[in-house]
Amino acid sequence: MQAQSTHGIAPVLSLRGISKRFPGVRALNDVQLDLFPGRVTALIGENGAGKSTIVKILTGIYQPDEGTISVDGREIRFPTAQAASVAGVTAIHQETVLFDELTIAENIFIGHAPRGRFGLIDRTQMVEEARRLLTSIGADLDPKVRLRDLGIASKHLVAIARALSIDARVVIMDEPTAALSHKEIHELYELVEKLKAQGKAILFISHKFDEIFRIADHYTVFRDGQFVGEGEMSGVNETQLVQMMVGRSVDQIFPKRPAAIGEPVLTVAGYCHPTEFDEIGFTLHRGEILGFYGLVGAGRSEVMQSLFGITKPSKGACRVEGQVRVIRSTAEAVEAGIVYVPEDRGRQGTVKGLPIFQNITLPSLGRTSRSGFLRLAEEFALAREYTQRLDLRAASLDQDVGLLSGGNQQKVVIAKWLATRPRVIILDEPTKGIDIGSKAAVHAFMSELAAQGLAVIMVSSEIPEVLGMSDRVIVMREGRIAAEFAGKSMTPENLVRAAVGIEEAA
Repeated sequence: MQAQSTHGIAPVLSLRGISKRFPGVRALNDVQLDLFPGRVTALIGENGAGKSTIVKILTGIYQPDEGTISVDGREIRFPTAQAASVAGVTAIHQETVLFDELTIAENIFIGHAPRGRFGLIDRTQMVEEARRLLTSIGADLDPKVRLRDLGIASKHLVAIARALSIDARVVIMDEPTAALSHKEIHELYELVEKLKAQGKAILFISHKFDEIFRIADHYTVFRDGQFVGEGEMSGVNETQLVQMMVGRSVDQIFPKRPAAIGEPVLTVAGYCHPTEFDEIGFTLHRGEILGFYGLVGAGRSEVMQSLFGITKPSKGACRVEGQVRVIRSTAEAVEAGIVYVPEDRGRQGTVKGLPIFQNITLPSLGRTSRSGFLRLAEEFALAREYTQRLDLRAASLDQDVGLLSGGNQQKVVIAKWLATRPRVIILDEPTKGIDIGSKAAVHAFMSELAAQGLAVIMVSSEIPEVLGMSDRVIVMREGRIAAEFAGKSMTPENLVRAAVGIEEAA
């Protein structure tokens, strides 16, 4: 018997009793999922809940060990990605899989281009079909333009047009807004509404609750590879979803502990860069969490990368515990006691292909080697110390860091730099793209570090996070410091006004 939503709509696609095992790991255990025509289903769960595995099963990359997949009530198998595509299932990932050197039209129809006489590609028809698809989703793009000339948002539109070119009935959107601006996010919402109007069944995966409540009609929750529950978004609130996700009540998402603010550790004065920022000056104290807030392009990350020696300022002074430091490289920054956890942990923070323990000990090889030879026991001991402090979830310290969930990869990056025993740790978007349970763990550890006397800088675009974790907040706009807030003046309204330049905040 086919499942039906509370609106009496039969699902286009149903999964029942799906299980998937990997060596030493049971990724999915007897899960179910229904996707309905003209409706958005949000798949919700912590990192490691099984969301990525279910997407790979739906797109034919993995095959389930047990269970059934049904389309329109008829059981079907997806032995290959091509089989899933033929059945009308397509996925648009956070990082679009497209080809920069090809045109938009070629990207849309790669692998299934229209053919003319003698089996040759009919380029005229391909361009016209691409133009029609782009118009149908409101994308004002020239099909003949090469992809390399497009921005991220436009590339997402090309990926969606590509999905529709195979007459997709099920569209999977996996963290589609992660790299988009606020304006582009709202344009994506409008596009989702168009896809719904065309009767597409949409699976929407996001860690952002505001997006889920804005865009989804139905929800399904996974926890630890198991199905927890489902229902209509209109009948649930954020607190209930969090409890379903984590199996417990997360009463304190921002567990800021009171810390004794000590003497200045880092003093920055007159820091300038020819193109990125100008006249940056601030003081950071022992035991303090100093938040940096601003809109995209405000220059926050650029300032932090300069303090870490990735880029060089044109002028300015930096003092660490009263001593002038000229930082011209990341090695000099680490030597001065300044470390930086980047926003892009996958590309800048970890070395994929290396095990967890080697990622953690890379900056500390002087402590784990003798006479030029690495001591494996000392590497493991150092890695174990910090992974235990951060409650890292992994099969072993030998596990490839690339196989970890986003939240656990973030913990590896933080552990790597803490092992150098820094004086200042800079966390750039520390909880971006990780689930609410892992966010709470990272926030708790940040608070613990400050309580132990470490000086912490946190760059964040999330106002609740900035206000919930910071002792003071500096707001940047167009490469300059626009305002600084502390105590009762730290309000969402003041931060936004300073960030957009509506008025001078008090």
